[in-house]
Amino acid sequence: MTSLKPIKRSSFRIYLGKKYYRLKRYCDWYLSKKKYALHKENSQLPYVIFTHKTLLLRELKDVDMWLQHNKVKNLKISSTRLNRILVKPGEIFSYWRLIGNTTKRKGYVDGMILFYGKVTQGMGGGLCQLSNLIYWMTLHSPLTVIERYRHSYDVFPDSNRSQPFGSGATCAYNYLDLQIKNETDQNYQLVIYLTDTHLVGEWRSDIPTAKLYEVYEQEHRITSEYWGGYVRHNKIFRKVYSIGNELIDDEFITENHAIMMYEPLLTDGH
Repeated sequence: MTSLKPIKRSSFRIYLGKKYYRLKRYCDWYLSKKKYALHKENSQLPYVIFTHKTLLLRELKDVDMWLQHNKVKNLKISSTRLNRILVKPGEIFSYWRLIGNTTKRKGYVDGMILFYGKVTQGMGGGLCQLSNLIYWMTLHSPLTVIERYRHSYDVFPDSNRSQPFGSGATCAYNYLDLQIKNETDQNYQLVIYLTDTHLVGEWRSDIPTAKLYEVYEQEHRITSEYWGGYVRHNKIFRKVYSIGNELIDDEFITENHAIMMYEPLLTDGH
């Protein structure tokens, strides 16, 4: 059984760690022989493989709504960097290589970020909603997730949760990246846009889908730890079906462990 404990690191160590891992990422982007998706196709590919949408504004406990509104501004900017990107066979979609650093010069503003389990604010905050959306859609497609980072802390109680716990992908420029490889023989295109109320995404392709996917969790549990806190655990799987609804495979996706920042029996509205 995996056990977690909050880790206290000095600000100096965090600073040096960011510098090291960012340099390592730049070397991978620009010096490796990997083929990264960089081309946009103005016309949309004809077939929708999977689509999903998430609410832009949610009332969260102890979080000012201006951070939510600033998040929407940041999502508008980042979405334009990703919208209609084409991922050809053999190419890798890198979330941060396409978006770039979220600086004030580019129009980004302070938004909500999670830092070691605490809600704070930072330039470009709120983009985890976008990486969460893309990861969830990718689990419902033939594309392969080759790099994804889970949230180490479970900060907010479930509130109208429609997806299993741990089915998102945290992001931090540029070392916590979301990378997706196209190991098929067909093109895929990411379409991202905002409505008045939702962030909407689509994976499209030039060939109709031949499979359907059902993502679900198993072994969900909460453990009381020796250091006085609680840790939440589960495993994510997906069932793969043919178009005729015949079960083809039942695949293990990932395992999640997160330190809970609220009481396990806390209900909505408390």
